[in-house]
Amino acid sequence: MSVQSPETIAPHGGTLVNRIASSEQRAEILARADSLPRVTLDARAQSDLEMIAIGGFSPITGFMGQADYLSVVTDMHLSDGNVWSIPVVLPVTEAIADSLSIGQTIGLQDATGRLLGTMELSEKFTPDKEKEAFYVYRTKEEKHPGVKVIYEQGNVNLAGPVTLLQRDPHPLFPSYQVDPAASRAAFTEKGWETVVGFQTRNPIHRAHEYIQKCALEIVDGLFLHPLVGATKKDDIPADVRMQCYEIMMQHYFPQDRVILAINPSAMRYAGPREAIFHALIRKNYGCTHFIVGRDHAGVGDYYGTYDAQHIFDEFQPDELGIIPLKFEHAFFCKKTGTMATSKTSPSGPEDRVHLSGTKVRALLRDGKTPPPEFSRPEVAQLLAEVMSAREA
Repeated sequence: MSVQSPETIAPHGGTLVNRIASSEQRAEILARADSLPRVTLDARAQSDLEMIAIGGFSPITGFMGQADYLSVVTDMHLSDGNVWSIPVVLPVTEAIADSLSIGQTIGLQDATGRLLGTMELSEKFTPDKEKEAFYVYRTKEEKHPGVKVIYEQGNVNLAGPVTLLQRDPHPLFPSYQVDPAASRAAFTEKGWETVVGFQTRNPIHRAHEYIQKCALEIVDGLFLHPLVGATKKDDIPADVRMQCYEIMMQHYFPQDRVILAINPSAMRYAGPREAIFHALIRKNYGCTHFIVGRDHAGVGDYYGTYDAQHIFDEFQPDELGIIPLKFEHAFFCKKTGTMATSKTSPSGPEDRVHLSGTKVRALLRDGKTPPPEFSRPEVAQLLAEVMSAREA
């Protein structure tokens, strides 16, 4: 597959969506804000609204209707034929749905009542929660965090195009808020024709660094794009993770070849399906390549070690429009004193120190500092100090 430069590489579906209100639209919305029926968005729905509006979820322009929902759940395509692997829906209770009428403009607000945007209500439908759980998450077990969310949501989905009232600076990371249009412009300004995106919800560890630098050997730039939306309660908080990335940027990466920016979306923990989802998001940000490592977006033992890599083989390259870079499980090789994989290490299992975000979190919960085989010393010290203070 030929790869275009970021300034010409097409967003998914061909057009970068922009659903942020113009000044005229914003004034009109505010003028009738008090008369709009309201729906309160949870953290995931708020980040979905944001990602739709800035084009991160292109070609989606609103919360999905039934045709798109069913097609995505069963076939991993939108009803128009574009690949899409995760439903983006707005669930509400039956009582709320009954109070709304098709054709209405609905105000979308946060838990404090602040108006975030609007939706033109085009459809109301009942999702098949068990079918969605089985197809998207490969399990109907409620102990899976993604399935638990589905089961706890309202029983009616609202659908329709959305408008974000205004683009506010991120409350924690305003300097790292780089939307798709801006990332594309930055890649072009730097002259990067090939850019690899990296998704993470964990503090960066040595295995991450190894595969990122391997990828950086074959492309012009690295788009380090940690997710800062809603995650599981036992995941390391986003502000701590971002401090780790800043340390890595300062000491261990060539700053002229790496851009650090936040991904506002929420985690689904959908394993293989979410790997496709994450790749398409980075395509919209202008990336030509995407790193897929061990158990991407996995949780527990629900997915095979490399299932998130195998799923890319189910699509034609031109369907996705972004090249997956598939990496073996990286580890610290005691024999060579370096990071390696089974492809490059001469050592046996007894000389391999395997790394994971799960192991790092377990060490921190036990009050231990991750060893240098796991994390760079500055990162390990930061994690130990911050997490110890928060547990106190």
